[in-house]
Amino acid sequence: MSHPRLKEIATLLNSLDSRDRLLALIELKELPAAEALPFIKQAIEDQNLPVRSLAIRTLAAKPTPESYEILTRLLIEDQDYEVRAGAAGALGYLDDLRALQPLTRAFFEDTAWLVRFSAAVSLGNLRDPRAYDVLVHALDHQEAVIQEAAIAALGEIKALGAIDNLLRFVQSQDWMVRQRLAETLGQLRDPKSISALKYLSKDEHHKVSRAAILALQQLGTLPETE
Repeated sequence: MSHPRLKEIATLLNSLDSRDRLLALIELKELPAAEALPFIKQAIEDQNLPVRSLAIRTLAAKPTPESYEILTRLLIEDQDYEVRAGAAGALGYLDDLRALQPLTRAFFEDTAWLVRFSAAVSLGNLRDPRAYDVLVHALDHQEAVIQEAAIAALGEIKALGAIDNLLRFVQSQDWMVRQRLAETLGQLRDPKSISALKYLSKDEHHKVSRAAILALQQLGTLPETE
């Protein structure tokens, strides 16, 4: 049986007012994925960027067998870098390891830093150890935000082999990079991680030191008290 609000949602989605179309997408949360898909596909082709972006997020929240193909097409072909970035981010939530290849390709070939950032984050979300090489490569990116994404992703894939690569960020001038490093080291049980976390637990920035202390607690090793 069709959802009783299908006609209302269809009317909103065809409105000339983009706010109505956004509301239609919000209403889709009540529909089964199969019933929501035609509306999502329509919204993905919308001329309004916020509508397209919300449609992409909705597609990731309500995955169907078509989701991977739709998102991959957007990632590779769409002219709008924000749409490509949204597609890259959404692919990380599908739990579909086929996404490793298009995300890796996007990281190396897309010229927009936001797309590369989203690709790195999603490679971590996939938790596929085959992403190791691209994520270690991403540590050398000139954008600190992409370095942060790579650091976090290496923790997600439990990349113990990357610890030496990660430790060079212990004295990064960017406190957010150091914070991300502390959080990641808390997922990588190793004597080098513990040593680095004890050092970071005394960091001058309170968010870094707090993250390091929490990571040590997570590893079952409290920092030494003075």
